[in-house]
Amino acid sequence: MSSVKKLEPVEKSRASGVGLKTVFTILDRWGCTPEQVQKILQISRPAYYKYRKNPAQANLTHDQIERLSYLVNIHGSLRMIFENPKNVYGFMGLKNDNPYFNGKSPLEVISTGQFSALYETFKRIDVLRGGLW
Repeated sequence: MSSVKKLEPVEKSRASGVGLKTVFTILDRWGCTPEQVQKILQISRPAYYKYRKNPAQANLTHDQIERLSYLVNIHGSLRMIFENPKNVYGFMGLKNDNPYFNGKSPLEVISTGQFSALYETFKRIDVLRGGLW
């Protein structure tokens, strides 16, 4: 028997709304354009504007919820690595010459919309804070 509690639709919607509101704030602070946010979160243009107005209306897929989780975790890792808010929020926009990024910024990489880009970016940032991979 599984000990994982399955969220009821109302709870899932509320959790999605809170998570989405948090992630919109993070992505705004990283300097994302609306188009980048749409690709990163895999949401349509109309849904983006609807959810920006009222995140509680969001009806997110499992994939989209996982995307929110990776973004919150990337942000959490950056907060652990850097004390200066300028670095916490500016890092994602800086060109990175490490092998995975190959001169692109982490934001450029995750803006491809590929789920693997979120995973790989998180993994590489988490290693900087001493995370074990």
